Amino acid sequence: MNPISKLIDKISNENLWDKEIRLERNDYLKVKGSIDTNIYLVKSGSLRIFVVDEYEEHTIRFGYKNNLIASLDSFLSEEPSELHIQALKKTTLKVINKKSYTSFMDSSLENKKLWLDILEAFVLQQMEREIDILTSSPVERYNRVLKRSPQLFQEIPSKYIASYLRMTPETLSRIKKY
Repeated sequence: MNPISKLIDKISNENLWDKEIRLERNDYLKVKGSIDTNIYLVKSGSLRIFVVDEYEEHTIRFGYKNNLIASLDSFLSEEPSELHIQALKKTTLKVINKKSYTSFMDSSLENKKLWLDILEAFVLQQMEREIDILTSSPVERYNRVLKRSPQLFQEIPSKYIASYLRMTPETLSRIKKY
């Protein structure tokens, strides 16, 4: 079992989810400048995490069924974040607040190790993604994401996948045709 699934099971088995929330399509879970110290389990639906510069939105991550999602910078620092988190369709989330989560992590060495494993995997994924964006062609980026996350293409609209892959929707459409 992968570390995230194991963590979800442990939190569920101990009944630590604080509440469940529902978002309609295009609703925001979090907006730039806000503090969010919760971790969310996506029960259904899908979301995107993105930033906005003066010209456009840049999608940096997605969440869909059985994924954990958070504004990790705000969760860790308890400071406002530049991130937006938006529902791409009707979405149901379970919520655990930082205090409950931290108490759970501190309750055993096994839990701490699990959290560390998840954070390490996340850092490595982010580094791989940065290198990919800087050094790979659009076709290579598309093929790598298709191989790593085929579910993404069933859950997420193409315009957001194109943003995530740092290409135009037209380029993504051309690549998908081959």
